[in-house]
Amino acid sequence: MYLHYRDFLIRDWQPSDRAAAASVIKTALAEYGLGWEPEQTDRDALEVETYYWQTGGEFWVVEQQAQIVGTAGYYPIERGQRAVEIRKMYLQPSSRGLGLGRFLLQQLEQAIAAQQFHQVWIETASVLKEAVSLYERSGYQPAVGAETLRCDLVYMKSLSLSSSL
Repeated sequence: MYLHYRDFLIRDWQPSDRAAAASVIKTALAEYGLGWEPEQTDRDALEVETYYWQTGGEFWVVEQQAQIVGTAGYYPIERGQRAVEIRKMYLQPSSRGLGLGRFLLQQLEQAIAAQQFHQVWIETASVLKEAVSLYERSGYQPAVGAETLRCDLVYMKSLSLSSSL
């Protein structure tokens, strides 16, 4: 999968991206005072093959000038009806404020709908104000039941398979 947005390339993650993608996530978390948890919450970012590929999910990286500047993925979850969770959607500061996050979220939703999933769940932290705003502007509704310790907000959106995203 290859998508272009301005001078960014969004593509499928490859094993050679492991360290660079993890670094983007770790740096973004630190920027907001959140800890990197490679043995727990962030294990999926290091074991993409197990958590995303083997479950029917996808994990993408965002490149700019051959450097990884963002990540995003989803995988099926037991919560809800034919549901997935969007995970690890992070962008470096220089890549924010350009509409890339909104584009990335829309592309994730299209990929999810194409796989016939019906619900999209997102867990996030209230300190990630830009992300929270994006989700709310994109039609995600507050829900309950955060399963990730560093997350205090949960959102859900039902996808209409007959409508275009």
